[in-house]
Amino acid sequence: MPSALPLRTDHSPADLRRLARKTKDNNQSRRLLSLAAVLDGMNRTDAARIGGMDRQTLRDWVHRFNNQGPDGLCDVHAGGVEPRLSADKLAELAAIVEAGPDREKDGVVRWRRVDLQRVVKERFGVHYCERYIGTLLKKLGFSHISARPRHPAQHGEIVDAFKKTSRAR
Repeated sequence: MPSALPLRTDHSPADLRRLARKTKDNNQSRRLLSLAAVLDGMNRTDAARIGGMDRQTLRDWVHRFNNQGPDGLCDVHAGGVEPRLSADKLAELAAIVEAGPDREKDGVVRWRRVDLQRVVKERFGVHYCERYIGTLLKKLGFSHISARPRHPAQHGEIVDAFKKTSRAR
C-alpha cells in the first residue's frame, strides 16, 4: 500500500483551526479543519469525512496546500466565456439602436430583435439568437417598450388640424 502524501508542517493544527475560524469561505474552512485533523494524527479517511469529502479529494487538497499554502484551499472560479462583442462594439450597437433604422438602407421603420440580429451579423460577424438580442438590449439599458411608429409621409400640421378641440367655456 502506498504511503500517504506528506503534508507541509510550517502550520500547526492550531494555526489551521485559527485560520478556519477567521475565513469567510466555508469551503476553505472545511478543508483547513480536515488538514488540521491530519496533522493531529487522524487517519485520512476520517479526516476527509470531517470535511465532507472522500480520501482522494483530500489528497488533491493536500497537493494544493503543499504548493500554495492556506490560500490555495479557496475555490477558483474560471470566470466564464469571453464575450463575443467587445465593449466598443456594444457601444456601437447602442448607438445604432439609439439612432434608429434608415428606411432605405435597413428596410424597416423601427427595430425589432430579428432586424438587430441581422445587423449584428452583418456589421460585427457575430450570430446571436433572436432571444439573446433582447437580453443584450436589456443589458445596454433599453426597454422593450417603444414609441408608436409614425408614417414617414405624415405631416404634423395636418394632424394638428384634424384633432378635435373642446370649446372654451
